[in-house]
Amino acid sequence: MDPYAMTTGVLRNPDFLRFLSSHVANEVGANVSRVALPLVAVFVLHAGPAEVGLLASLQTAAYLLIGLPTGVWVDRMRRRRVMVVSDLSRFVLLGSIPVAAELGVLTIEMMFAVALLAGTAQVFNDVADQTYLPKLVNNQQLTDGNAKLEAVRSGAVLAGPALGGALVQLFGASRTMVATALASLASVLVLSSIKAPDKRPAHAEHPPMLRGIGEGLAYVWNDRLLRMFVASSTIGNLCVSAVLGLSVLFLAEEVGLAPGVIGVLLMSGGLGGLIGGLSGGWLSRKYGTARMTWLAVTVGAPFSLLLPMTQADWRMVCFAITSIMLSWSAALSNVGQITYRQTVTPEHLLGRVNASVRFMVWGAMPLGALLGGLVAQQIGVRQTLWVFLAGRVLAFVPLLFSPLPRLRDFDEVQARS
Repeated sequence: MDPYAMTTGVLRNPDFLRFLSSHVANEVGANVSRVALPLVAVFVLHAGPAEVGLLASLQTAAYLLIGLPTGVWVDRMRRRRVMVVSDLSRFVLLGSIPVAAELGVLTIEMMFAVALLAGTAQVFNDVADQTYLPKLVNNQQLTDGNAKLEAVRSGAVLAGPALGGALVQLFGASRTMVATALASLASVLVLSSIKAPDKRPAHAEHPPMLRGIGEGLAYVWNDRLLRMFVASSTIGNLCVSAVLGLSVLFLAEEVGLAPGVIGVLLMSGGLGGLIGGLSGGWLSRKYGTARMTWLAVTVGAPFSLLLPMTQADWRMVCFAITSIMLSWSAALSNVGQITYRQTVTPEHLLGRVNASVRFMVWGAMPLGALLGGLVAQQIGVRQTLWVFLAGRVLAFVPLLFSPLPRLRDFDEVQARS
């Protein structure tokens, strides 16, 4: 690690700035792609709802299919190299769509394959990303670094869809995919300019795949705070995914809002995440990283109950307030949890621990979306929102049985306590 980075703020670390710039390119490109990719299927290939739904699911299917083995592989590799190869793969895959469209050979089956393979590359990128940051900054800068990265992610969620819509309007859906491919290439160039050595992991032992996966899962289970973080986040993600899956239907049919108004309300969550990311470093310095995380999960929870009160009048603000507060809470909680994992986990296990957590926490999302639809079919949309948002309020309960409420900073607790 550059000794200069040890004594200055994280934004004065040139390598961190390069790392942050790669995130800007990747996150903006990914959020533009979330708009452009389904529009290519609809406008170019005239895909139906089932095909568009399958396309969306294939973009995240890799988290369940290879999420756990990815951690084992990443722990054996140079982390920056993994990210560069991942971004190059996404550049080629996403760039193939506009080329095939121009040549008239694009098919929905090709798009399914691209979505699955690009999602697979993203899984490797995500696991390596969270494992690599401690190589660029010291422990005192981890929280601030993670907060800056969270601000970039949230800002891209806020601006990316609008930018994607504008680009599709100007250039067409398939040609907009060129921008998403170039964003991945830009990330490669910036990552390649990082000066810090990209060393091979020092741990020489390469356990068999199943044993390696088991070691990652066992570490998560044996660390009391990490175990409760996973339980709380899994409950929260399951409930929020059910709500997100019903939000457009709720606002359009139950509340009766115009599409433009629905779009503005759906973007409000990005604002909360951006505020959380920007304020995370300051809050952690003032109150401690552990207290910041506890504050986020407890203060944000009660605002969940405003959303089902949304009506087509001034009460539209209920939806916006809930979205902003839940996203603010999630951003701060993510900063705290990632920092904790990076602080206490041995380097040779960090990839597997990150992959294990992501597998369990993200694995709840498709289940939540499915449950939300099934329950709504039985009891109605608004009633279902009450059920799952009440569950979201209670998501912090597992953390009551952890050391978190008694901590100021995470360095007060030892790994595997």
